[in-house]
Amino acid sequence: METVAVYVLHLRDESFPPAAEAEPHGLLAVGGDLRPSRLLKAYAQGIFPWYSDGLPILWHSPDPRYVLEPKRIHLPKSLKKTLRQQTFQVRYDTDFAAVIDGCAQQRGPDRESTWITSQMREAYCELHRLGFAHSVESWRDGTLQGGLYGVALGNIFFGESMFSRAPDASKVALATLAQRLVDWGFVLIDCQVYTPHLARFGAEAWPRERYLATLQRALQDPTRRGSWDGDKWSMTHNSR
Repeated sequence: METVAVYVLHLRDESFPPAAEAEPHGLLAVGGDLRPSRLLKAYAQGIFPWYSDGLPILWHSPDPRYVLEPKRIHLPKSLKKTLRQQTFQVRYDTDFAAVIDGCAQQRGPDRESTWITSQMREAYCELHRLGFAHSVESWRDGTLQGGLYGVALGNIFFGESMFSRAPDASKVALATLAQRLVDWGFVLIDCQVYTPHLARFGAEAWPRERYLATLQRALQDPTRRGSWDGDKWSMTHNSR
């Protein structure tokens, strides 16, 4: 059996090994913590946490990387009809905690459990309070029906998870987000790993080298930090 070396992170040192040194399935490092500064450094280097309850924090940088270019998103005819009918009201950053909880509770054929541990929930809610993590929410009759959340740095959006309690609710959130990102000049939605759902929207597999090069260019632009509700954000230049 082949032995694969995985880096061990320490609490006092927030540095990461190069993403290109991840093992074949994407696992790069183990340990550390989920403080905001470490999370932001991870995203800026093409690395993200993904693990389950009972495990230490696992950090990944898969190759290939699945990404969706907002300007090339594919919208099925049925979804275009739903968008025209304005079945849902799409809001940004009005109830981040409810969205992450909805994602944690989502179950389906390809999701029997959740990686959104209480530790992860707390960490991303803190990133939201700091203005880096955002929720996109589909509401109907005053009730949250679906949505997604992720992290934005420069002109790239790192999608984390999505959920739906009504047909097309999460799809409407994604389609509406994509249009906003096009308007703002974003170049990518990072989908991290393959799912059939995202593939139907046009997500593609990029070699990690291409993804990392695009990421570094995307981080040259300032970050829209703060609430995206009513565009109440400020431009913050990235320091890595």
